[in-house]
Amino acid sequence: MTPQTQTLLEALKYVEKFYGRTMLIKLGGSILDCPERMKILCEDLKCLRAAGIALVIVHGGSKAIEQALNAYQLTWEFHQGQRVTTPDMMTVIEMVLSGQVNKQLVRQLNQLDVNAMGFSGVDNRLLLCEQASEQLGLVGAIKQVNTQWIRSFLDNQLANPHGGMIPVISPVGVDADGQSLNVNADWAASEIATALGVDKLVYLTDQEGIYHGDKLLSECSSSKLHSLIDANIVQGGMLTKVKTILDAINQGIQQIHILGAKRDHVLIDEIFTDAGVGTLCFK
Repeated sequence: MTPQTQTLLEALKYVEKFYGRTMLIKLGGSILDCPERMKILCEDLKCLRAAGIALVIVHGGSKAIEQALNAYQLTWEFHQGQRVTTPDMMTVIEMVLSGQVNKQLVRQLNQLDVNAMGFSGVDNRLLLCEQASEQLGLVGAIKQVNTQWIRSFLDNQLANPHGGMIPVISPVGVDADGQSLNVNADWAASEIATALGVDKLVYLTDQEGIYHGDKLLSECSSSKLHSLIDANIVQGGMLTKVKTILDAINQGIQQIHILGAKRDHVLIDEIFTDAGVGTLCFK
């Protein structure tokens, strides 16, 4: 058997394993600002669809937001790890996330003949929220995820392994009065994944996974994640991410993966090989 045949057989084994599965991928970090990285990512997503995996994408965009706020000469501060959001800031944030970052990602997918359509959590009240606190201003806490129409996109992808439409969602929520609210993208991904009951939740970020000192942890149980929080080993953005992971695990998501988006074709390495990249989190 030639090496090429062996590689093909290994790939087919994984295709069979994941065919008909559902996956939510949260995109964050500098990958959103790097056209070459985005092109590689879109190629990976095309491969996942060709393998019969149904996808939902949720994205962030903090760097683009900060650039836009600076351009509009709007200053900001953080409270408990979240950006305090004024009405003027909310106008800019929604414009950047839903109008700029979201459409850029959809265009790149479409250019590779991957069917994708952009939405925000405002559309059809996908992310129904309430104001998280007075101190945070227009920051939303998700109270309900209205998944019926998003689920129809997944069902259509599963029925058409080489077709269907990938929903690409920006993390802007809405309250009962129609006010747009700024939602943390990690929480949006976790809540949507949980509401849909996806088979796998993946966070693509600048960090290769969860570290304990200089050691990358290839696996983390929920009890290990709690111990890392208690010992102040995970901090900042990773602390928020870990909290969303624990919430998703508690609500029934069995596989959650943190992957470093700076690695070429990291999604393919994780799903279709035995490379064992990133950190796998589980109950």
